[in-house]
Amino acid sequence: MSTVSYYTAEGLKKLKDELDQLKSIERPKASQAIAEARDKGDLSENAEYDAAKEAQGLLELKISKMEELMANARLIDESQLDLSKALVLSTVKIKNQANGMEMKYTLVAESEADLKTGKISVTSPIGKGLLGKSVGETAEITVPNGTLKFDVLEITRD
Repeated sequence: MSTVSYYTAEGLKKLKDELDQLKSIERPKASQAIAEARDKGDLSENAEYDAAKEAQGLLELKISKMEELMANARLIDESQLDLSKALVLSTVKIKNQANGMEMKYTLVAESEADLKTGKISVTSPIGKGLLGKSVGETAEITVPNGTLKFDVLEITRD
């Protein structure tokens, strides 16, 4: 079953560029590697040929999965986002009730998540816990080592 994934314009372009790279550069390289290995003689004992065929199979699988992602990708219209609740593309400022630490995260699609830049997936435990919350509400998030409580301080769209 295919699921719809939501992307920013930047994230969708990145996905398309990666798919184009695989199709136009990596696919011909794999075919060339198979041709070179085939030219080396007996295919029944040719490990190089077997490795090239396996690499091609993995590449084709990756291309197929990315094509499916592209087919189910939807572009998010950022101008239509409701800032009263935490949604995809919302930047949410939260405060950990246990230690008073404040953090700021942007909720994004799983494929665009990058913790170093403050982008967390809406499918992550914290992302799921923040979805639909409004300023002033408390998000209780179950993580492997217990339950975390975060106060939602601010919701913006960067």
